[in-house]
Amino acid sequence: MNKTISFQEVIEYVENLSQEDQDFLVELIKKRRIEKRRLEIAKNAEQTLAALSAGTAKKGTVTDLLADIMEEK
Repeated sequence: MNKTISFQEVIEYVENLSQEDQDFLVELIKKRRIEKRRLEIAKNAEQTLAALSAGTAKKGTVTDLLADIMEEK
């Protein structure tokens, strides 16, 4: 089974790495977070385009959005 590791334990493991390995880990985490965010953006774009194609999304200005919000109240 997977053993849960506390955040503090992770910090201690990282502090025990060499400076070079710590730097590598930081860069690796940054790159993975960037890639994850890119995938999220791409997924959102696909959903938006699908909604536009299906006619379930609206296009407009901020003024249009505010008018729609006021109509709903």
